[in-house]
Amino acid sequence: MKNKCIFALLIGLALSSCNQQQESTTETQESVTTQAPVYGSDFSEDNILSVTQLQDALAADVDSVQATVSGEIVESCQSKGCWMDVKMADNSTMKVTFRNYGFFLPVEDLKGKSVVFTGTAKREVISVEDQRHYAEDAGKPANEIAAINSPREELRFVADGVKIK
Repeated sequence: MKNKCIFALLIGLALSSCNQQQESTTETQESVTTQAPVYGSDFSEDNILSVTQLQDALAADVDSVQATVSGEIVESCQSKGCWMDVKMADNSTMKVTFRNYGFFLPVEDLKGKSVVFTGTAKREVISVEDQRHYAEDAGKPANEIAAINSPREELRFVADGVKIK
């Protein structure tokens, strides 16, 4: 009888300590997952510009701007995760690519997610071929891709690091 009581006590202690370890691990995982994952180079989130402030910074005769920007993802590459479109204040979009294809984002649909990214913004003329390539990556229908027939100027951003919130 005495052996059975000691055995039951030991099992109770073992189960109790396992439960405490599991709770501790869960708390640690929760504190780690509250930080946004970083793709590319890690960066400080100091002096973040809104997309409107970025547009204003490029409005004057400025060739390019180094900046850390926050915005909302409108669309992302569903093929490799090699670009994202970020919503601008006027509801247009800015294509964000990643320096030297050094990193990629998840290919899951990122639409509507908040994002902070750092790198270089500039205005560029985008060829018909490149526009069609991006439309294919986004999974657009063939008739929409075929309708692209002229180059267009747009704001582009080459990111060194991205944090999806």
